[in-house]
Amino acid sequence: MATLDDLRRTAVSLPGSEERATTGGAAWFVRSKLYAWECHPWPSIPADMRAIIAAELVVGVKVADPIDALALVEMEPDVFLRTTTPWGEPKVAFRMAGITVDHLAELVTEAWRVQAPRYLRRELDENGR
Repeated sequence: MATLDDLRRTAVSLPGSEERATTGGAAWFVRSKLYAWECHPWPSIPADMRAIIAAELVVGVKVADPIDALALVEMEPDVFLRTTTPWGEPKVAFRMAGITVDHLAELVTEAWRVQAPRYLRRELDENGR
């Protein structure tokens, strides 16, 4: 099971990544673009998803395409949530209790890549990631 500390370890290794405290919890940005965040049970989230988010740690990440999010939800519906809010699409939210540390690192790094400018992606690639 992955933790927010595991997420932090991955995020700090990504060029230009910055953690900020938000009203919903911790969030990670690259060049002021959100790429990962701790989900909060906002009233705008459907009730069934809000209950899950209120009961356990759920994290959201940006994805390159809505189809990527749909594929994750269909592959592991007990881990990946079908929807949270319509803002910030495309994205996917997942239960941290169902994610391995390696899978978390992959999801966070790919979310960072979606939002990072080309020069930062190149910097990461040149450092062997």
